[in-house]
Amino acid sequence: MKDVFSVEGKVTVVTGGGTGIGISIAHEFARRGAPVLIASRNAGHLEPVRDDIRKAGGKCEMFVVDVRDAAKCDEMIAEAVKHFGRLDVMINNHGGSITTPSMNLSPNGWRAVISINLDGTFFCSKAAARQFIAQGSGGCIINLSSTAGVHGSSTMLPYAASKAGVIKLTESQAGEWGRHGIRVNCIAPGPVTTEGAAERIWPNEEVKNMMLRSRALGRFGRVEDVAYPCIFLASEAASWMSGATMVIDGGNIRAAEIVQMGL
Repeated sequence: MKDVFSVEGKVTVVTGGGTGIGISIAHEFARRGAPVLIASRNAGHLEPVRDDIRKAGGKCEMFVVDVRDAAKCDEMIAEAVKHFGRLDVMINNHGGSITTPSMNLSPNGWRAVISINLDGTFFCSKAAARQFIAQGSGGCIINLSSTAGVHGSSTMLPYAASKAGVIKLTESQAGEWGRHGIRVNCIAPGPVTTEGAAERIWPNEEVKNMMLRSRALGRFGRVEDVAYPCIFLASEAASWMSGATMVIDGGNIRAAEIVQMGL
């Protein structure tokens, strides 16, 4: 019987593939037989991930890219095709954020986050879609947003705005490219425990405990909690899904409800 959840043989590019969630996504795809190219701005982050995947028997290449550079995004896709002969899955996992009140946010800070999160997702998606259309095979794009892009964030305004943009970009790309057999979907994770998350999301124990109490399932997310839905979206099991946003946040309890419940 055909395994509709399989990603075996699907050539996959993962941006932000040298840290956090990106590492988990790359490993999960590779261990299921998908050739993977991981990309980020820091070669020092990518090399150990590539080497670990290869040691485990997977196929992995790496490419250094600043996703704000459209030409480099084109080169990244060309590199994957050079190594593996085609492209099947593009996962836009890269991201940047600044935690500060808006009155303290500089124009450069605003533009940097918007450019990485929104411009970068567009440039990578466009490069991937061009390759899919040239192949005549269709393809899958998975954009990583955030629950901040769904509910907003009072401390990470450019991050929330750019991630909201990613959701609408996903819907728009799905509508434009569907006739080419290209599916575009989005994942919006809630608070996930990754290296560096503490400084960015919960700067002290009080905030951390408040966020934990806001999760209906009583825990923060793990990196694999995001990687597994990526496997699903890239597989034939999701062949009729496009333009969708999957919110993966452990169940969100609104602040007012937390107070009422005495948590």
